[in-house]
Amino acid sequence: MKNYKNGGNLLCVTVLLAVIITAAGCKSQSLEVYRDQKMDIGSIYTVAVMPLVNLSRDQMAAERVRDVLITMLLADGRVYVIPTGEVARQVSMVGILNPSLPTNEEVIKLGKALKVQGILTGMIKEYGDVRAGSATANVISISMLLTEVDTGKVVSSVSSTKGGIGFFERLFGGGGEPMNVVTTKAIKDVINKLLQ
Repeated sequence: MKNYKNGGNLLCVTVLLAVIITAAGCKSQSLEVYRDQKMDIGSIYTVAVMPLVNLSRDQMAAERVRDVLITMLLADGRVYVIPTGEVARQVSMVGILNPSLPTNEEVIKLGKALKVQGILTGMIKEYGDVRAGSATANVISISMLLTEVDTGKVVSSVSSTKGGIGFFERLFGGGGEPMNVVTTKAIKDVINKLLQ
């Protein structure tokens, strides 16, 4: 009878470990995509990246993420990115009041002024560390819109969240992956989904 109980306990522990390991794979990494099926994304080969809306606690998150995004877009090679100084100059000349959230008419005007086919706008929802009990980890959550400049219509939209507190951070503590690693992963997701 005693051996049966130990075998039952072993089975319970094994099942519990299987559930925990499965839950560890459910770390906060989500990705949602919208794409206009009538639009050929390959026809967009030059883009302008606008300043990002920053909803995070980190005051510098928008500038950091925008710099990484531009660098990774250029390294990817599928699109050319207009330098940020030229974008800022044309935004001023066109008279866009809020460059992070331009209207359709402003997108069309700016597209003509910059001679681009697409305008990228975006929002940072989370950036930095999150805490749950004694566990901390870095997380980034961003969304990006690609707007076609002839009509001012959004042709692709992506949301991506990387990092966060998973099973091992909850169990052992620690800070998870460094902020630059989770940022790079999220932006790689965004680029691949926006431009594929």
